[in-house]
Order: sequence, then structure tokens, then C-alpha cells
Amino acid sequence: MNRKRILWIALLLILLLLLPKIVPRFYVYTLTLIFVNGLLAMSLNLALGYGGIYQLHHAVFYGVGAYTIALLFAKTSLPPWIGFVAGPVASAVLSFLMGLVCIRLSKLYFGMLQISLGSLLWAVAVKWYSFTGGDNGIHGIPLPGLIASINGAYYFVVILTAISLIAMYVIVKSPFGATLQAIRDNPARSEAIGVNVGRHQLVALVLAGFFSGIAGDLFVVLEGSVFPDLMFWTLSLEILIMCLLGGMYTFMGPMLGTAIIVALRTSVGTFTEYWTLVMGVVLMLLIFFLPQGVLGYLQEKWKTHGMGESKEGAFDVVR
Repeated sequence: MNRKRILWIALLLILLLLLPKIVPRFYVYTLTLIFVNGLLAMSLNLALGYGGIYQLHHAVFYGVGAYTIALLFAKTSLPPWIGFVAGPVASAVLSFLMGLVCIRLSKLYFGMLQISLGSLLWAVAVKWYSFTGGDNGIHGIPLPGLIASINGAYYFVVILTAISLIAMYVIVKSPFGATLQAIRDNPARSEAIGVNVGRHQLVALVLAGFFSGIAGDLFVVLEGSVFPDLMFWTLSLEILIMCLLGGMYTFMGPMLGTAIIVALRTSVGTFTEYWTLVMGVVLMLLIFFLPQGVLGYLQEKWKTHGMGESKEGAFDVVR
């Protein structure tokens, strides 16, 4: 990484740290929400964009991570750090168990079975009133004083998101990440040269589940509540659209797609309640005009004009 790129990253971090002091509270909340949902979308992309795994109900791991920390905070007196660790671990364990069941299937069949299993967990969250609060959810979750305010939540989310992105970038640039991309492009040939395809895909699912659990933690920090909709399949569809919109074959594409979706939902929601109709139109336009996503399209344009052909960084296209 050259000095110029390091300087730009440093300036961006300084701007993010100063932002709560120069913009209204609403924009701080909106940006925090973008980081939470962006981390969730990027965790999905770890399995989908890099592994080629049809992870069609990723929201269930997000919801389990959020419910785990919420229940520990609301119903126990354990130290807060245990809750923050337990959320991602619970999501990773669930991802491992569901992966063991689904990994024998491929592509769309994998995704359909995952949706079925995830819907069962959603139904448990809706019906188990004595434990999960049912369809009312859990509200007023007690949070540590440092992160109980919107500014405290913002800084906490920014720090954990940055650490998670660095970890994911190291993973995708490692030999494991390169092998995962080879499996995505040609699983039969990868298996023929001795790669254990199922094992690599299972590890990718566990990693994706772990980072989605971190996003679940951050949602609780931001909202102070959880509800069953966090585990519903429609949220999984929205996350998938975020990946597709930004570019699932780029590292930072899902974060960009999240920013666009959240900005559209915030602005359109002030004029009409038919937000889902707008999202459907966006998806249709994306399929026809930007199948590689916004960031993928920009990357191709930069390469066409002789820019960044030999450079590597956080915005590289992964294939």
C-alpha cells in the first residue's frame, strides 16, 4: 500500500471521527446504520461473492447474533464483553450447523434449504414469548454507559466495523481467499487438483456467520432493541440487493450498495410509504444496466482508461 493511499485512509478516518461534532444527530444515526448494514452485506459477500455460495437467508445469523447479546444484556448480569463475544460466536456456530446440513446441496438448492431452516428459527423467535418477547421483541436493552448515547454508539460501530473490514480484507487476500475464489469459478477443477471444496466452503460460511454476528451486536448498540424481523427472509433479500447494487465481485462494493439503499430509503420514505416498490425498480434497472454493480462498473471504466491496472487495494475487483 503506497503512501498516498495511506494518507487518504488516514484523512477518511479523521473525518469520520470529527463527523458527530459537525453534522446533526440524524445524519450521525444514518451513517451509523450504513456501517452496521454495510458490515452485514460484506459478511454475506464473503460467502456469495468470493465463495460462490448461494447464501439466501443470511439475515438469520444477523438476528441470532443480535438476540444473543440482547438476551444476555437483558436477562443476566454478565460483563458486557461476554455479550459482545457471544453474539458472533453464536452466529458462527449456527452457520456451522446449518452449513453441515446444507453443504451437500449446491447453488439454488443450498439457498432454498437455508431459507427453510432460517424460517424455522424466525418462527421460534416469533412464538417464544417468554424468552424472546415474541413478535414484540425486546426493547430498552441496558447498554454500557460509554455506548449508550448516539455519539458513543457511532464511535463504537466505526471502530468495530473498521477492525472487521481489515480482518475480512486479510482473509480474502490470503491463500484461503484465493482458493475460495478458485472454487467459486470452477469447483470441479478445484476438486480435481486436490482442494477440499466442502471444507473450504464450510469455513467461508462460518466466517460469514461470525461477521454477521458482529453486525448483530452493533445493531443492538445502535437501536437498543431486537425483533423477529431481523431474522425474516425479506431482510436477507435486501442484503442481497445491497451486494448486487454495489458489486459483489468487489471488496467494498457491498458497503457502497448499502449506502445507496439506505440513502434512497431515507429520502424516498419522506415522500411515500411504497419503499419496496422503489427497491424493486432499482433491482430491475440494476439487472439491465449494471449487472456488475456500481463499483464493478467504475472499476471497469478506470481500467479502460488505463487507471489502476497494476494497483491493488481495498477497491479491487476480485475476479
